[in-house]
Amino acid sequence: MVSECTQAPRVGIPYRTRKEELTGERDKYERYCEGVLRAGGEPVEVSLALSPDQLKEIAHTLDAIVLPGSPADVEPTHFHAVRLRECGDSDPNREQTDFALLTHVFAEHKPVLAICFGVQSLNVFLGGSLIQDIPSEIQTEIQHKWEKGASEPFHVVRIEPGSRLARLAGQHEVNVNSSHHQSILDLGHDLCVSAHASDGVIEAVEWTGDSNWVTGVQWHPERMIEGDSLAQALFRELVKAARKAPVHS
Repeated sequence: MVSECTQAPRVGIPYRTRKEELTGERDKYERYCEGVLRAGGEPVEVSLALSPDQLKEIAHTLDAIVLPGSPADVEPTHFHAVRLRECGDSDPNREQTDFALLTHVFAEHKPVLAICFGVQSLNVFLGGSLIQDIPSEIQTEIQHKWEKGASEPFHVVRIEPGSRLARLAGQHEVNVNSSHHQSILDLGHDLCVSAHASDGVIEAVEWTGDSNWVTGVQWHPERMIEGDSLAQALFRELVKAARKAPVHS
């Protein structure tokens, strides 16, 4: 049984990194909060220092989650790979938090919007693997990584017809920003590709295991929220799905 939530849905957003949480560096984190607020949700900050019991407690109060980007890389042992030289440092606190929240939302059928590092974390949680470094593993002319001091790169992604993303975008090609050196290799269980770049890099995925709204994008819609209809739609649809909260007896 499902009922429409009349209050603003509570959307949990883990901090990007434990370091940023400790130093109070919030500029990039606030963009995710703003995206949720604009869509009518209530952003709920999730510390990366919570114990497993504390994570379970806060997870039960949430209606949805956003998994944000991060400068960290997912620990390769999580997907049974040997760490390559180009793979960056991991953030165990962030990984523990993401996996605990994902365990809860999949069990309770709550929606997820996973962004950049977040979609990589989602894919690994579901048993998938990652390309550890696009520049050294793929022959491509597309600039996926945002180099320090340079202008933010953009490139075209092709959206799969009939996908949730296609319905939101209203078209089959969109121009997106890009700031990553890793990407999905093997898909996690019950994920399907909903967008990719012309070089084959997977740019978006959707959950097909049931009707729950779980969407992951490799770009950063939180930085495109001004004037970009697809960026706005992603946050709006997350909050819309969160309003349809399961009623437990």
